Amino acid sequence: MKAQKNTIAPTRSKRISAGRKSAPPQPAQISSDEIAVCERLKALRISSGLTLDALAERSGFTKGYLSKIENGKSAPPIASLARIARSMNQDLSYFFVDPTQPDDAIEAGADAKVSVVHRWERKPVVRGGTGFGYDYVSLAHKKAHKHMEPFIFTFPSEVDIDTYFEHPGEEFIYILAGEVEFEIKIDGHLRRWTLEPGDSIYFESSLPHRGRSPSGDAQALVVVMENNPDSEESEANS
Repeated sequence: MKAQKNTIAPTRSKRISAGRKSAPPQPAQISSDEIAVCERLKALRISSGLTLDALAERSGFTKGYLSKIENGKSAPPIASLARIARSMNQDLSYFFVDPTQPDDAIEAGADAKVSVVHRWERKPVVRGGTGFGYDYVSLAHKKAHKHMEPFIFTFPSEVDIDTYFEHPGEEFIYILAGEVEFEIKIDGHLRRWTLEPGDSIYFESSLPHRGRSPSGDAQALVVVMENNPDSEESEANS
């Protein structure tokens, strides 16, 4: 989820705005897993030889927002994290592979062609109760440089009325449990669907979108595929 400039979302939604760099609202407290992600983000920026100003310019986020993330004061939503990683030629898996763990180290170091993640190895990315309350669990964190990002996603019953997901690429959602009211804005018109277990939806994620569960939390398999930057550039120049 090109879209309006300086807007973003997957993975947690954002307020649609224009003309300024993005700085999504964040919770006051974040988990130890999220702090570890923040630390890895800072390490990646430093190892890439980038200043906060340079990363802000590349990613489209404010320097202040990036600083809060690096200092563990704000947990970046999935879409923000994907966008920041992409601006440094990495993907989301970089932030969730622990090189000190044998299973992770082997696959990360070799950029494995096959990544097996047992259910007890799943990596929580954004826990329920943080930010807008969305809960993502990564299903393929051991594979680096992927073209797709699969997650188990928990839809909350309450969402911010002014916020939507929006990011480059395409997205597939398959409902596992519960009921989901899903909305997409197409050419300024709001479309809404009610999805139940076994239902699915595939869409261009640059379209503003969001979902909620009307009766308790609902779970879905979410697969996000980002556009290849080289392909985007080729299309723009054609």
